[in-house]
Amino acid sequence: MIFATLEHILTHLSFSIVSIVIAIHLMILSVHEIIGLRHSSEKGMLATFFSLTGLLVIRWISSRHFPLSNLYESLIFLSWSFSIIHMVSKLWNNKNDLSTITAPSAIFTQGFATSGLSSKMHQSAILVPALQSQWLMMHVSMMLLSYAALLCGSLLSVAFLVITFRKNIDIFFRSKNLLILIKSFFFGKIEYLNEKRSVVKSTSFLSFPNYYKYQLIQRLDYWSYRVISLGFIFLTIGILSGAVWANEAWGSYWNWDPKETWAFITWTIFAIYSHTRTNQSLHGTNSALVASIGFLIIWICYFGINLLGIGLHSYGSFT
Repeated sequence: MIFATLEHILTHLSFSIVSIVIAIHLMILSVHEIIGLRHSSEKGMLATFFSLTGLLVIRWISSRHFPLSNLYESLIFLSWSFSIIHMVSKLWNNKNDLSTITAPSAIFTQGFATSGLSSKMHQSAILVPALQSQWLMMHVSMMLLSYAALLCGSLLSVAFLVITFRKNIDIFFRSKNLLILIKSFFFGKIEYLNEKRSVVKSTSFLSFPNYYKYQLIQRLDYWSYRVISLGFIFLTIGILSGAVWANEAWGSYWNWDPKETWAFITWTIFAIYSHTRTNQSLHGTNSALVASIGFLIIWICYFGINLLGIGLHSYGSFT
């Protein structure tokens, strides 16, 4: 009874804190340099991390097995993974560009786990025989950590594409305005030139907003590559450990189960992404496009088998 009460308190506490963190981030975006709010958001994510950690530990003690046996627990662990990625990235970079990705991702996954699933799915169940193995912690935790890192990196790539697209549109229109000015000058349309004199200001390619966008694009590209590389390592370890576990449980390293097939597709997509990063000509937009495709593939891999409820990995299905 006490464990259930503590779980309830920690679940709602972490959800409330991360909601406040997102509200603070929105305020920071609207009013740029608010130092006090920035520190408050970091403390909020730290509190969220400890709340989710406490929730997982309590479920571990009460169920007597690592809390990754069903969809609800995996979503909570995924939310915890987003928070730990936030904390680690903060240690690497004071600006913490990942904060606008990790906080919404954490509240989305935890909100779906808390409100989108039935109350029956919140209850910890006895592990099926196939899951009663020491490989449970190794395999599933590595897969979920890889999902969290790959999703964050892919979202950064999506943001890279959006900002790059807008920047290219701005450059196109500014180039067009500059062409109009040149043509009007040579054709002697002085009166037209006077009317459009204000356009000159918008043709400055070395203006501060452009320089800021350039820096932001470079940081997004840098962090997406670093986070996706980390997630790719976790994914590789998770697939290899899962193959060893499958051989122990089912007598075969690989069965082309739907979950295994989509995990292989996910690995292939991000292997292609890693290859694009080794080729200088494929940096930037090309690699970001591959990562954006990977974002969709991850969700298919994670939720696809749960929606269908088929195959050897149907333990966490919605049914």
